[in-house]
Amino acid sequence: MSFGFLRISSIMTRKGRKTRLHFRDIYSFKRKKAGSHKDDHSKIGGPGFSRVVYCNESDSLEANLRNYATNYVRTTKYTAATFLPKSLFEQFRRVANFYFLVTGSLSFTSLAPYSAVSAIIPLIIVIGITMVKEGIEDWRRKQQDIEVNNRKVKVHQGDGFLKPTEWKNLKVGDVVKVEKDEFFPADLLLLSSSYEDAICYVETMNLDGETNLKVKQALEVTSSLHEDHELSEFRAVVKCEDPNAKLYSFVGSMEFENQQYPLSPQQLLLRGSKLRNTGHVYGAVIFTGHDTKVIQNSTSPPSKRSRIEKKMDHIVYFLFGVLFLMAFVGSVYFGVVTKKDLKNGHKRWYLRPDNASVFFDPTRAPKAAVYHFLTALLLYSYLIPISLYVSIEIVKVLQSIFINKDVHMYYEEADKPAHARTSNLNEELGQVHTVLSDKTGTLTCNLMEFVKCSIAGIAYGHGVTEVEKAVAKRKGSPLTVNGEDCNEISIGSHKRTVNGEDYTEIPIYKKSVIKGFNFDDKRIMNGNWVNESNLDIIQKFFRVLAICQTTIPDVDDNTGNVTYEAESPDEAAFVVAARELGFEFFKRTQTSVSVNELNPVSGIIVERLYNLLNVLEFNSSRKRMSVIVRDEEGKILLFSKGADSVMFERLGENGREYEEKTREHVNEYAEAGLRTLILAYRELSEEEYKTFEEKFLEAKNSVSAEREAMMDEVSAKIEKDLILLGATAVEDKLQHGVPECIDKLAQGGIKIWVLTGDKMETAINIGYACSLLRQGMKQITITLETAEITALEKISEKDAIAKVLKQNVLQQITNGTAQIAASSSGVFALIIDGKSLTYALEDDIKKLFLKLAISCASVICCRSSPKQKALVTRLVKEGTNKTTLAIGDGANDVGMLQEADIGIGISGPEGMQAVMASDIAIAQFRFLERLLLVHGHWCYRRISSMICYFFYKNVTFGFTVFLYEAHASFSAQPAYNDWFLSLYNVFFTSLPVIALGVFDQDVSARFCLKFPLLYQEGVQNVLFSWCRIVGWMFNGVCSAIIIFFFCTEALSLQPFKKNGKIAEYQILGATMYTCVVWVVNCQMAITIDYFTLIQHIFIWGEIAIWYIFLMVYGALPPSFSTTAYKVFIESLATTPSFYILTLFVVISALLPYYVYRAIQMRFLPMYHTRIQWIRYEGL
Repeated sequence: MSFGFLRISSIMTRKGRKTRLHFRDIYSFKRKKAGSHKDDHSKIGGPGFSRVVYCNESDSLEANLRNYATNYVRTTKYTAATFLPKSLFEQFRRVANFYFLVTGSLSFTSLAPYSAVSAIIPLIIVIGITMVKEGIEDWRRKQQDIEVNNRKVKVHQGDGFLKPTEWKNLKVGDVVKVEKDEFFPADLLLLSSSYEDAICYVETMNLDGETNLKVKQALEVTSSLHEDHELSEFRAVVKCEDPNAKLYSFVGSMEFENQQYPLSPQQLLLRGSKLRNTGHVYGAVIFTGHDTKVIQNSTSPPSKRSRIEKKMDHIVYFLFGVLFLMAFVGSVYFGVVTKKDLKNGHKRWYLRPDNASVFFDPTRAPKAAVYHFLTALLLYSYLIPISLYVSIEIVKVLQSIFINKDVHMYYEEADKPAHARTSNLNEELGQVHTVLSDKTGTLTCNLMEFVKCSIAGIAYGHGVTEVEKAVAKRKGSPLTVNGEDCNEISIGSHKRTVNGEDYTEIPIYKKSVIKGFNFDDKRIMNGNWVNESNLDIIQKFFRVLAICQTTIPDVDDNTGNVTYEAESPDEAAFVVAARELGFEFFKRTQTSVSVNELNPVSGIIVERLYNLLNVLEFNSSRKRMSVIVRDEEGKILLFSKGADSVMFERLGENGREYEEKTREHVNEYAEAGLRTLILAYRELSEEEYKTFEEKFLEAKNSVSAEREAMMDEVSAKIEKDLILLGATAVEDKLQHGVPECIDKLAQGGIKIWVLTGDKMETAINIGYACSLLRQGMKQITITLETAEITALEKISEKDAIAKVLKQNVLQQITNGTAQIAASSSGVFALIIDGKSLTYALEDDIKKLFLKLAISCASVICCRSSPKQKALVTRLVKEGTNKTTLAIGDGANDVGMLQEADIGIGISGPEGMQAVMASDIAIAQFRFLERLLLVHGHWCYRRISSMICYFFYKNVTFGFTVFLYEAHASFSAQPAYNDWFLSLYNVFFTSLPVIALGVFDQDVSARFCLKFPLLYQEGVQNVLFSWCRIVGWMFNGVCSAIIIFFFCTEALSLQPFKKNGKIAEYQILGATMYTCVVWVVNCQMAITIDYFTLIQHIFIWGEIAIWYIFLMVYGALPPSFSTTAYKVFIESLATTPSFYILTLFVVISALLPYYVYRAIQMRFLPMYHTRIQWIRYEGL
């Protein structure tokens, strides 16, 4: 959980200034004074801490010598000068594009078998489309930059005069005035605000995605700068750290009036954040432009490429190899034959070997062969699909739009649709092998309800959790009471026997309608706690709930009802519970907390004021928070709450009276899936507190990167010898549809890991509740949380115990592996705690751990830290070499999301950090089912089929070119007109393949969800295996052979027209090309499983476009149309045999694939084919 800092509402008046104050942060409330000799300024001026800022003297000589960055910010990838060279470089980094650039350049030489223009135009079109796309995206960024850089802010010009100045003209040291709802133009040092205590509220959504406000507070010495004219005399020198990307740290000092004052992140206002709920602030510019922390953080996320895209590169390399082999074989043959041309009566007399150029000169045959090799490389380049990359980019963008627009993944309650933040990984969604999930806020709602508590060793609360229901269902069906099915089962329920069988009897209780409060126990509700024997302990327990927190009360002026704004749902649940149980926290000022308490003696509500002395903040390493208050009797009290793993060890000898019972209850609550916290307190003496306060202030005022660690160390010394009060238990309910979603994913063969910070008992029972763990599943547990280990840790040295623990973990892993190996059947689940995971992730053990884990259907990692989550994700990704997907909702999940092949962010209550680091954002975990099983499968199948078809159509076309050249004795004579060659990929076969990638469906969404095992086609990569790829290429070779030989034989040396003329070279080329266009487009038609009107238009439209082009192009003058001059109008269109031949060739070329498909569907059907049969037969 997270104990954050929230707004305080307080009423204060002073000379007509603002009367309503909103504090957004709770601190120690000790304003910083001038530094003493004890303050640590040692880092200032050293490496990394060399920045000097002359406040209000930005034009001074000293300031100008510093030569800091301007405040002009450019986020564009290109400039007007660099766009062309840089974007061209980006395009030609791709091997295929670079190859076409080389062939295009060589087309200007005499080596080229075609005209240079026809070779360059397609490359220009393809590269141009991508460059236009890049240019549009960069132009949008440019417009944003112009808008931001031209924003204006008031800058002090001297003598108290402020002038609106554009952001881009700001300098380091300028003093600016930022008003309410304006963005900060640079990183500013807060000097003062419109509030008398110099606080202000900042919205940091643009930085970290958090929607809640943060409070900032200026130093006391500058807080008096309330009016513009007071700035004229202000001078100060700030020495601080150099520019860096650490958003939440700032080390520096300010010299003002010959005194040194330490600076902290509390005084730094970051560029990009917005001033809220504050009239205005004055600030000095510290970092400008690209030195600001937000720009320093604007690094690109990890580059992720799908496995299919990487494999596609290998296929292109393979085709390059084929191309070079074909050119080499042809060139060797050409050289041998050319050398023989002067012998045996000039067999190739038409080449004039006795008077030939170097390209056909028999006396220079080796040289002619080399030239032919270069020419062949140009001629066979059509094996490589020039439009492949740009077509895939278009398709992926359109697929992403469909994902974003899917109403079945729209969460109406929060008005949040799915959002594919990148389109690079669409097909990867269909190949996920392992899902690694966070729990809180991902599987659960992150909306806490106070359900139970343990006070003074007595358990209170009869609430029933969803986990308890799942446990009861697993152990036996619950009884019905009064004819109603009781779904609510309590830990306190008792067994009884009916008809010889044990059943759990269920107590009925009335559910609370109060948000965050689902507690029911008459013993302490409605003021009945005053009758309990441990009255004093109960009173202190409720006081800790009401006071040890950072929530903000909001009192309704009309009704008097109090509501709370809390940064974490746990916090809200605690103060609501305290209110409902008689301790209403209703007011907070900067230095006090007010609570309405029930007086156990008089029985009336009394208002009590607690002076707030210190707040010892929560963080992930401390796992606790504390407050130090002074009550109305003058006693200094420390109230603390935190995780059981750290709180029990901080109890004093006299504070362990209820420890044993409390531990039992905490374990029971954990088994019920509840989140627990331990509550404790102690009374401090004046002397003890004074000593603590001095050390705490010294640590807080230190100018050092270790300031936080120093503060934690001082806090830990006071948080000891605590007296145990009890424990709280709150329920985080599962999101709707989570069990069903996990069950579907498991049916699809997807392995699911849950990485949570919960205790093992909690995680196991939640695993059952969400179907991660199922009946009959055998559990392998790896843990170091045993009594023997605990006892050993107390008596052994650190190094020695580490070796023993590591060996223990290794032995447990080995035993688990042996257990699976010995089992002939059965499904296993692995549960491991965080301490064991630390050793399991070490280099010499992690492979054994992974081997065990991947043998299990489900894995639960308990007590996992954010770093462990990322390390586990990396281990699974690299160890299995399979696609991993991580899903989470909080900042602690960012490392895991970025480490995985696919990161899914849940846009939930914990802010937008996970979403900002994700590849795809969804609002609920249940949408993962449709995202993977439907969109993932479709995208994988579409992209796979699209790429296979791309290579098929290019192999078909390229091999007809090769066969004709072989037929022409490898004389480098192209079979087709120059423009026929150039426009094949760009116009005559481009649109149907895009339609295939966007619209095709082998199985409907309903059947994808009904038969989740279909998803394994992507996991096993059966649709994009080398066997399938080579099969499609072989199909292309077969089609090319049939087209070439049928056309050449049908048109060879026989009358083609009525006047007896035979088919000439240009007629043969046009006829073959027509057959190729028909065959590849009809192949698309019989490949598609789901026809739409768009696909009909594209397929038959492409064929029609070919005929239209042939007529229009052939009508142009012979100097331009060359061999295509009126070839269709005068030769082909008027000849019936042309149509008969086209029909015969198309049927013959498609027949092999059709027969193969029919045999496969009948005797060796793939899984999607079986589902198609089921759909066809109406089952």
